[in-house]
Amino acid sequence: MPAPATFVIAGGGLAAAKAAEALREEGFDGAIVLVGREPHLPYERPPLSKTYLQSGGEREKIFVHDAGWYRAHAVDLRTGVTVTDLDRAAHQVTLSDGERLRYDKLLLATGARPRRLTVPGHDRDHVLYLRTVDDSDRLRATLSGAGRIVVVGAGWIGLETAAAARAAGVEVTVVEQERQPLLGVLGPEIGAVFAGLHREQGVDLRLGARVAAVTETGVRLADGTHLDADAVVVGIGAVPETDLAAAAGLAVDNGVTTTADLRTSDPDIFAAGDVANAYHPRLGGHLRVEHWANALNQPAVAARSMLGRRAAYDELPYFYTDQYDLGMEYVGHVPPGHAHDVVIRGDLAKREFLAFWLRDDTVIAAMNVDIWDQTDELKALVQAASPLDRAALADPATPLDRLIRP
Repeated sequence: MPAPATFVIAGGGLAAAKAAEALREEGFDGAIVLVGREPHLPYERPPLSKTYLQSGGEREKIFVHDAGWYRAHAVDLRTGVTVTDLDRAAHQVTLSDGERLRYDKLLLATGARPRRLTVPGHDRDHVLYLRTVDDSDRLRATLSGAGRIVVVGAGWIGLETAAAARAAGVEVTVVEQERQPLLGVLGPEIGAVFAGLHREQGVDLRLGARVAAVTETGVRLADGTHLDADAVVVGIGAVPETDLAAAAGLAVDNGVTTTADLRTSDPDIFAAGDVANAYHPRLGGHLRVEHWANALNQPAVAARSMLGRRAAYDELPYFYTDQYDLGMEYVGHVPPGHAHDVVIRGDLAKREFLAFWLRDDTVIAAMNVDIWDQTDELKALVQAASPLDRAALADPATPLDRLIRP
C-alpha cells in the first residue's frame, strides 16, 4: 500500500462513521474521505422510530460524532454527496458533484432504502416512509396534527410507528397481509403477543389484509374496504443499496457479498452495515441483517481487514424494541421456516417472559420481554449451540447458567 494511502468510505450512516473511527483507532494515518448522501452528520437510526420520533428533542443526540470530531481526526467528511460511479481498474470513484477520487481501499457502507408501495396512488403526498432523520421529522410533524393514520406493514418499523402515533393521541389502523405481526421473525405465538399489545392500546389491526390503492383520503383494501386516514405510513421492509456495487461488477446477492472479514469479490473493496451480506463463521452461512448492532460492530472488523490484519465478524445478531411499556431484546438468528419451534419461560399473558427458538433442541435465538439482566445468559445459550432439555429450558426454577455447557 502506497504511503500516504487514501481510504474512501461510501455512505454516511453509523457504519461509515464507526469505520472512520476504527481506522484511526487502529493507527491508520492516511487520508480518510467519508462521502454521505444526506446533508447531516452521520447519525444512528434506532431513535428515528423510537424516542426521537415521539419526543423530538435535541437532534445532536442522534449524531455519532459532532463536527469537531471529524476535524480533530482528519476525516474529510463530504455530506450531501454520493458516489455515483466506481472504476475498479483505476481504483477511482466519481462523486455526484463531478469530482473523482482515487482510493487504495474502499468501504461500501451504502445502507438500504425503504421498499416502496407499488399500488395505484403510491406516490401521493400523504404517503410517508421512515428511514432518515428528515423522514422522522416529517412524520412527527404529521402526527402532531393528524386525527388518523394507516400504517402499512406490521414489522418492527410499522409497530414502533403505531406506538408513537398512539402516544401522540392519533387513531391508528395497521394493515398487514400476514395473519400475525412479525410472523416470519417470531412465529404465530409471539406474534400474537404483539398483536394483543397493540389492540390493548386501541390500534385497529387488519391482519390478512392487503392494500390495493392509496386514495386522496386514505387507502382501499383488496376486499374493497376503505380506511380513512390523514397520512399513510409505509413500513414493508428495506432493500440494500447495491446499485453501485452491481454496476462495478462486484458479487451481489441480497446485498454486497463478502467473506467473514467483510472483503468483497474485489480484494481492495469492503462492505459493512445494512448493505453487507457477510459470511458468518458461527452460523455457517451468509447473513444480511438490518440491525443497529451490525452497523455498530462490523466497521471495526472492516477497518482491521482494510489494514491487512486478520479479522472476522462473528457477533450474533442483536436488536431491541420499545413499544408502549414493553421492552424487548433479541439475540441470534432464526432462518426462514424455523420461527414456529419456540419454548416459553414465563407468562405470555403478562408479557413478562423469555422465548427460545430451537432447531434440533438447540437454541438458535432467544428473546427477553420485560425480564431484564438476562441478555448475557441468552447470548451464551445461543453461542453454546448444544442440545438442551426443553422442560428445563421452560422452567423458571432452573437457572439459565446451569443450562449452558462449555
